[in-house]
Amino acid sequence: MKSLKLLRSCVGVAAFAAGMVMLGAHAISTAHAQAAPKKGKYLIYLSESYSGNAWQTEGANVVKALAKTPPYDKEVELREVISGTDVQAQISAYESMIAAHADGVISFPISPVALNRVVKRGCESGTLFFMYDATVTESCAYNVSYITAGFGENTAQALANELHGKGNIFMSRGVPGNSVDKRHYDGAMSVFKKYPGIKVVAEYYGYWDDRTTQQETAKALAAHPDVDGIWAQAGEDGAIKALVAAGKKLVPVTGENSNGFRLALADQGMRAKGLQGVSSGSPPATAGLAFKLMMEKLQGKRNLDTHNIQYALPWVPAEDVKICSGDRLEGGCNTFPAGKVPDSFVTEVFNSRLLPELSLDSALHGNPTPGQTIQPLPADAVVKAPDQPGINCQQCSLRADAYQPTHIQPLTSK
Repeated sequence: MKSLKLLRSCVGVAAFAAGMVMLGAHAISTAHAQAAPKKGKYLIYLSESYSGNAWQTEGANVVKALAKTPPYDKEVELREVISGTDVQAQISAYESMIAAHADGVISFPISPVALNRVVKRGCESGTLFFMYDATVTESCAYNVSYITAGFGENTAQALANELHGKGNIFMSRGVPGNSVDKRHYDGAMSVFKKYPGIKVVAEYYGYWDDRTTQQETAKALAAHPDVDGIWAQAGEDGAIKALVAAGKKLVPVTGENSNGFRLALADQGMRAKGLQGVSSGSPPATAGLAFKLMMEKLQGKRNLDTHNIQYALPWVPAEDVKICSGDRLEGGCNTFPAGKVPDSFVTEVFNSRLLPELSLDSALHGNPTPGQTIQPLPADAVVKAPDQPGINCQQCSLRADAYQPTHIQPLTSK
């Protein structure tokens, strides 16, 4: 174990309650963080930006559960900070973490570029930065993400196939200015532009939240009741609920990994009324992978020869949804029965190979699994992500096939 910086400054950052940080709240949080980190422990900050939805909660819970699992429970002091969607608030939070001589920051960054300067200062001061799901382009940071695996182009191609290249569609996006939303959107539009018959009649931000997405989809339906399909990021279950509430025909919907969405795709009655689609998108498991990689690097157990690490893209078409009988995703099942978890619960939070320590209680409440200990990551846990300008690198070029669908082939060329 390295020195752990026993002479660290005792200035730190306490966790914000939620949402955007206001000036008064920031002053109070700093005042509450005067206690020095516990002797002999790594000081790790969990820095969230956008918060308040099921995905962010699960991602944070995964990290908290791992930090409480032996032997990490004796090696890590974890502090959580939620800075909201204001990039300046997250910059300020990072600055406070660096001043506290944090050993590491595991973070969902709000911007791929605006945080670069403060991240570089942190790296130069000896603080490791591991980003999960969302990314930054500062080369010293480590990005652990699935977004370069092609959610946007693959789901767009799936929707284009369902519509046979023609129809009016909605695009339900995520959080403005975030690398995840940008990569998804760019990938999707690279496909939709190939089909003159597909018209994007409404585009809105659902903030990766079911309730917000339902509200925004309802507004779009009022203006465009003849919609033929919906391309959605997280919050997709809200889009389906908006269709049902409006008494509209069900249409093909491509979305992410909420349990409610997968149950809808498996519902034969809803499929008979027109619902088709594929469940793909963001796994909160990236937070757990990023945390374990950070710890292995801090402890000298792993050398990382790349800073951009790709998590595989989940891909569950409607016909492949399989409902579990118990508390674990095993035997090929990928969805919990109705009532077991909230509809907004993100099913891709587990990975038995990379994160065997986690349980349903871990994902829902951040609790360690009784009897579990931290297992080393397999040697091949790190897969290099392709360079993506403006997403995970600065001085790099976009590959000619960067937006080529990999999970589905077009049924029509036009």
